[in-house]
Amino acid sequence: MTAIRNVLFIMVDQLRWDHLGCAGHPFLRTPNLDALAARGVRFSQAYVQSGICGPSRMSYYTGRYVSSHGATHNRVPLSIGEVTLGWHLREAGRTLALAGKTHVLPDAHGMKRLQLDGQHDLAALLKEGWFTLVDRHDGHHAEPDSAYAHWLRSKGYDSADPWTDYVIAVEDEEGKVRSGWKMRNARLPARVREEHSETAYTTDQAIGFMDRQGDDPWVLHLSYVKPHWPYIAPAPYHAMYSPNQCLPVSRHPAERGEGAHPMLREWQKEEVSESFQIDDCIATVRPAYQGLITQLDDHLGRVWEAMERLGRWRDTMVVFCSDHGDYLGDHWLGEKELFHDCVQRIPFLLYDPSPEANATRGTVDDRFVEAIDVVPTILDALGLPASEHVVEGRSLLPLTRGATPPWRDAVVSELDWTFRGARRRLGHPTGQHHAWMLRDARWKYVHWTSGHRPQLFDLQADPEEFHDLGADPALEGVREAAREKLLAWFTRLKRRTTLSWAEAELRTDRHKAAGVFYGEW
Repeated sequence: MTAIRNVLFIMVDQLRWDHLGCAGHPFLRTPNLDALAARGVRFSQAYVQSGICGPSRMSYYTGRYVSSHGATHNRVPLSIGEVTLGWHLREAGRTLALAGKTHVLPDAHGMKRLQLDGQHDLAALLKEGWFTLVDRHDGHHAEPDSAYAHWLRSKGYDSADPWTDYVIAVEDEEGKVRSGWKMRNARLPARVREEHSETAYTTDQAIGFMDRQGDDPWVLHLSYVKPHWPYIAPAPYHAMYSPNQCLPVSRHPAERGEGAHPMLREWQKEEVSESFQIDDCIATVRPAYQGLITQLDDHLGRVWEAMERLGRWRDTMVVFCSDHGDYLGDHWLGEKELFHDCVQRIPFLLYDPSPEANATRGTVDDRFVEAIDVVPTILDALGLPASEHVVEGRSLLPLTRGATPPWRDAVVSELDWTFRGARRRLGHPTGQHHAWMLRDARWKYVHWTSGHRPQLFDLQADPEEFHDLGADPALEGVREAAREKLLAWFTRLKRRTTLSWAEAELRTDRHKAAGVFYGEW
């Protein structure tokens, strides 16, 4: 009988793996996340399935690779036929509650085919990816009719768009209101009070939900929009760190110029990358980014206290992760999407309350973990069917409980670069433009479509990923082996999702039982 009755699935947006105290950051204060790592296991080699919000989150929510679920970029809807964690829970009579961001978009074309007009309960659930809303706040754009906007107005922020006018706005030394979309303003505090910020509000929603649930079992996705841009932190977090308390920028002249891969060159031409090539931009944004992380950590301390008060540490599994990282000027880039570890590698903490996990508490596990492992881990924790015909990840509970099963030796991530200006600048028409990363302990291989050569990095000799060996003729054997491994990965993707494996077994060679005797003499 499992000791786990509840699951708290925490995701933050755009948090790098190396920006936690327990991961070795020399200055960043994250005592509450460090405490969670001490309660459970920190997986040091965790990777997302795509380095951008939408497809990464859809892999988290389905337990499936991007090539399987098809939501390949931001604002690409998840197909109405895809099965999410919320549906798995609903089949077992459970619900998946949401406080915060999901990036889920309704599959309008699919809903139209099913003649769902939005007034039906099923339509409402499908629009939200089978999440039941405590509160949804995606951030990153104005939401003037959201619950958060109405709440801000009730607190005195008199504006048709309080998010734009207060949450991500600042006042300069002359008292003029400036936009947080300009990264130069990240050195100034947000106009919103700290207790009214996005992080504080979302935390309030989660704690309120847990209080209302009492001893009734629950699964909650607590999903924060920070430290994602706009990099505007409320006081006192905006000034908590100085530039010399930030990690040094990681970039090399070899990554620039005609010798660099065409994709890297084109991403360096994006406006956000050009800004992050300015030292003043790095020195302005990185301290604010770190302040947002410490603010997040402080509010997670409130969540931990609520769990203590409610007695939830004894029966609640906690997953903490990020949907991807952030370049912050590394590799002469800003934002995310490409395949460097500062984007693809993420923090991943897992607290398993079961007594079987006592021996691994406070340990660091270096085995490869992928975002798709969250769904099967939650299903396993709650004693629910594994849905192996759909789910492509693996439960992590054997690892938290000291087992040593055969394990993956590489991870895969994907990018659909159809939607980037780089495609147009390179003269490619709209269509199929993809890339896949295969990363193991030694090599990182990136396969680009549309005629572009691969990339290859020797992570032993070049852990900072400065020197692209994708055109080195002496390493063609390494690249060929990686291509073969990537092809083998493709052959294992799960495309037959409408029948379970048990149903497939039942239907195997069943023609005679159905009265069909073809081929007999």
